[in-house]
Amino acid sequence: MANDDDTAPGIPIPALLRHARGAFSLSIRNELREGAFEDLPANGPYLLGGMATQQVAASQLIRELGVSKQAASQLVDTLVLRGYLTRQVDPLDRRRMTLELTARGRAAALAVRDGVEAIDAALAERLLPEELRGLRRGLVELISIKEELEEVGRSGGLGELGAF
Repeated sequence: MANDDDTAPGIPIPALLRHARGAFSLSIRNELREGAFEDLPANGPYLLGGMATQQVAASQLIRELGVSKQAASQLVDTLVLRGYLTRQVDPLDRRRMTLELTARGRAAALAVRDGVEAIDAALAERLLPEELRGLRRGLVELISIKEELEEVGRSGGLGELGAF
C-alpha cells in the first residue's frame, strides 16, 4: 500500500487507523513472543504498558478500554493468575483492591515498550519531522473530538457535534 504519492484518498480514515494500528500490534506481539510472554491476554499489553511506562492507575486504563466490569475482572484475574500482577487489599480503604506489577509484569511491559518504539522508529525513518508532527497533531485532535462527543453524550444534548 505504501507509495510516496499515495495518501489513500479513497480509504476512510477509520479504516486507515484500524489497519495502521496493526503495525503496533504485530510489533508488540513479536516482542512478547521473544520474551516468552505469549500467554498475555488481549488488552494485557495496554494495561501493563500503561501501568509501567505511563504510570497510569490500572483503574483508569481499564476505563479507557471501555470493556464491561465482567471483562475487566476477567482480564485482571488472568493477569494475576499468570503472574503479571498482584492484587492486594488497599491498606487505606479495605473495600478497594490495589494492583501492582510483578517482576514478570514489568518485563512484559518492557517488551510492549520495545514493540512500540520499534514502530515509532520505523515511522520516523519514513516521514519528515513535520509530517510526523502533523500525524501526531491529527491524532490528538481526533482524541479531542472523541472527548467532546463523550461530554455531549453525558449531558444528553446534541450540542455542536450532534450531526455526528
